[in-house]
Amino acid sequence: QVQLVESGGGLVQPGGSLRLSCRASGSIFSINARGWYRQAPGKQRELVALITSGGSRNYADSVKGRFTISRDNAKNTVVLQMNSLKPEDTAVYYCNFNVVTGSYWGQGTQVTVSS
Repeated sequence: QVQLVESGGGLVQPGGSLRLSCRASGSIFSINARGWYRQAPGKQRELVALITSGGSRNYADSVKGRFTISRDNAKNTVVLQMNSLKPEDTAVYYCNFNVVTGSYWGQGTQVTVSS
């Protein structure tokens, strides 16, 4: 059974940085892409960053230049480095592994940007 476990969320001041990590446990194969999504109160879940099996990266316009997504294939992890955080980045962040047979989600980790 595959589980995604996230870590690294928390409270940070505007302009600060956080590093989110997500590790998949269990047997997981044929990963098409790994990504991070977020959902703020009263809003729909949105894509933040995505990295494909080929290494291509896509970012939401609102985070370009501030966030960086990376992966470790051997460890089945995906990391989101978030710099220059803004209050509007406040949300629950979810990692996602998209595989041939479906999709797996983490439980979510809260990121709060506030002074």
